[in-house]
Amino acid sequence: MTVVFSFFTLILIGTALLKLPFATTQTISWLDTLFTATSAVTVTGLIVVDTGTAFTLFGQTIIIMLMQLGGLGLMTSAVFIFFIFKRRIGMQQRDLVKESLNQGSSGGVIRLVRHVLFFSLSIELIGFTLLSIKWIPEFGVWKGAFYSLFHTVAAFNNAGFSLWADNLSGYVGDPVVNLTITSLFVLGGIGFTVLLDVWNKKKFKSLTLHSKVMIVGTLIINAIAIILIFVLEYSNPQTLGSLSLGDKAWSAYFQGLTPRTAGFNSIDITALTAPSMLLTILLMFIGAGSASTGSGIKLSTFIILLLTTTTSLRGGEEVSLFGRRIRNSAVFRALTLTTISFLLVFIAIFILTITENGSFIDIVFEVVSAFGTVGLSAGLTPELSIIGRFVIMFVMFIGRIGPITIVSILIARKGTSLIRYPQEDLFIG
Repeated sequence: MTVVFSFFTLILIGTALLKLPFATTQTISWLDTLFTATSAVTVTGLIVVDTGTAFTLFGQTIIIMLMQLGGLGLMTSAVFIFFIFKRRIGMQQRDLVKESLNQGSSGGVIRLVRHVLFFSLSIELIGFTLLSIKWIPEFGVWKGAFYSLFHTVAAFNNAGFSLWADNLSGYVGDPVVNLTITSLFVLGGIGFTVLLDVWNKKKFKSLTLHSKVMIVGTLIINAIAIILIFVLEYSNPQTLGSLSLGDKAWSAYFQGLTPRTAGFNSIDITALTAPSMLLTILLMFIGAGSASTGSGIKLSTFIILLLTTTTSLRGGEEVSLFGRRIRNSAVFRALTLTTISFLLVFIAIFILTITENGSFIDIVFEVVSAFGTVGLSAGLTPELSIIGRFVIMFVMFIGRIGPITIVSILIARKGTSLIRYPQEDLFIG
């Protein structure tokens, strides 16, 4: 609950700061300010006002800070402050960090935090340098550097905020921007524990099962998404159809990777074909990796569900992969997490179909984008009613902290009941 409270407090502080007169260039309501702060802290990227024109340099800097704190986690940032002032980190703080980073035990979490901060700042520094090489000659030193910093933080933390109204559509065929931005959000979304495991062990054979699943799963799902987007949108004149073959490839590459919580776009999302919209919705619901800057049900959860299904169809009783058996408790957590997530999304969609005038596919798209803290929009968010905005804010908030909280609660309840009931079959299917 402390993690939930810390995110909620950060949102309120961010709202107050963004409401300051010198934070905006125009009058923005408290509700729109709250929505922006919630979107930044939950690293979503859904917007109701244009970030590049509605906020001043101060306001945009506040958004950078909210994205960074929201992406890394307030507990991780707090431990960093403890390091700076050389204060002792007690068991309570370790337990909070464990909950924040979705770890099974508090042992070694401080070492993990050190590596999280090291990897994060190092990767962001490299991303900032590469984007600066591109944008400083284009916009000048100060503007180019700030744009590079803003988009680096947004990309690594899988936030999807951009200072351009059309996001990154102006760089649809630019190799530097495409490779830098995608590398940032893929590394941020794969999970800090995976990065640490790869850093320490170097060889794939020596990696933990989780790391192997995340690396292989990420490569496969990304490859499938890129190919499908390229094929489905190839002749669509409003997306890839009017581009050169090279730009088509870059655009399909970028749009195939971004739905799993990144939220950037280099083509018009509202113009996607229906199959591409459905594919994007699925990718947004799956999301990124555990202990990462992304959300969704998480790729490892999705893979466990697939493995459980195939094992059941083959008549097996044990789920295994890479020569390792997956614990039944992990299977139950995956099923529970997915069911709760589906119910949350369904309820939000149901409410919005009553309160909003948008098409059904647009409503589904917006809700799943909020749950996965992705930030891609079918154009409905700026038109939401007051009720609709509160629903989307709630879904963004739960999408960011919900999976972590749910799994933590499940792990904490390890006691078994002394009562055993008679067994009986229940017909299924």
